[in-house]
Amino acid sequence: MVESGNKIEERTVPGTGDLSLSATGQNRPARRWWIALLAVITVAVLFLSGILPRVKARATLSRETRELAVPTVLVVQPRHSAPAQEVVLPANVQAYVDAPIYARTNGYLKRWYVDIGTHVKQGQLLAEIDTPEVDQQLRQAKADLGTAQANLNLSKITADRYQDLLKTDSVSKQDSDNAAGDYAAKQATVQSAQANVQRLQELLAFQKIYAPFDGVITARNTDIGALIDSGSSGGPRSELFHMAQPDKLRVYVNVPQAYSQAAKPGLTADLVLSEFPGRRFQGTLVRTANAIDLSSRTLLVEISVNNPTGTLLTGAYAEVHLKLPTPVSSFLLPSNTLLFRSEGLRVGVVGDQQRVELRQLTLGHDYGADVEVVAGLTGDEKVIVNPPDSLVDGQVVRIAQASSAQGAP
Repeated sequence: MVESGNKIEERTVPGTGDLSLSATGQNRPARRWWIALLAVITVAVLFLSGILPRVKARATLSRETRELAVPTVLVVQPRHSAPAQEVVLPANVQAYVDAPIYARTNGYLKRWYVDIGTHVKQGQLLAEIDTPEVDQQLRQAKADLGTAQANLNLSKITADRYQDLLKTDSVSKQDSDNAAGDYAAKQATVQSAQANVQRLQELLAFQKIYAPFDGVITARNTDIGALIDSGSSGGPRSELFHMAQPDKLRVYVNVPQAYSQAAKPGLTADLVLSEFPGRRFQGTLVRTANAIDLSSRTLLVEISVNNPTGTLLTGAYAEVHLKLPTPVSSFLLPSNTLLFRSEGLRVGVVGDQQRVELRQLTLGHDYGADVEVVAGLTGDEKVIVNPPDSLVDGQVVRIAQASSAQGAP
């Protein structure tokens, strides 16, 4: 082929014309196939480098969105409460023996020997009373007794004489009986006079006031020269002294009705007083009233506390830490696990496949940071802490971490 101007001339070389035409015809299909393959590769590269990352990013975003839609929650496990619960109640401390000392005779206080705070022994003299009226009455009674005895002697002589005369029929039977009756009456008169003398002697013995037991004088309400009235005349009685025996104390506690069945004799109790910070005094529940007070709906119990050194003062206010056994097994949960719904109290429990179950509970005592659950739990549950208000039954959640529920103080 020869190019001449704008005209191309084809020349055939002798012996080679048929071979050129044949080679050109065979290369054209192969060239087209390579072009098509290159185009496919180009499209694939463009897809892999541009479209596929977008698809992956969209799938990742969708997956992350679904994962973020699942709330992450903290859970705790219910904890068994202690077999004995401690109840703190107010109490009054009293002496085991506490008595006011009154006078048993009328007069004036002559002398007193003890004052407040004095430790006395049983039978120790506390005070003396001057009783001039009783002394005069005793002298009169003794004189009346002498007169009655003289009359009795005369009546006895007369009765014996009439009895002898009756044997000789010197007197009538009636006169003898009259003499015998007069003798019996005189005997009764003498006995009455003797009783009156004995009464006044006993009243005279009450001039001296003695301590009825070992203890401490907690009050002295009289002084020398004060008028003493025993109250026998109908007037008001005045307390001379007040005594207490502080070596053993009675502590009275009003236990609420809810704990009345657990408060049994033999339980231990600790006394806490503000003047002894960090110190406890051990006592024992010794008896109960076995009846609920209608006004307060409480059970009165008595706790005995030994106080040999007199450290505790009678009449003090104290707090009693009473250890009561729990009748049924219960669990403790933090207060921030509770859900207050219109249908009642609920907690969220994470079950199988991380799905939430809203479970109804029955609460016992409220300890502030924790609550007692008496029904609704088995102890193996995973309870959600701070559950959202939007939490529904069957919702899927993710557990962040688990911890153990804290017990009540």
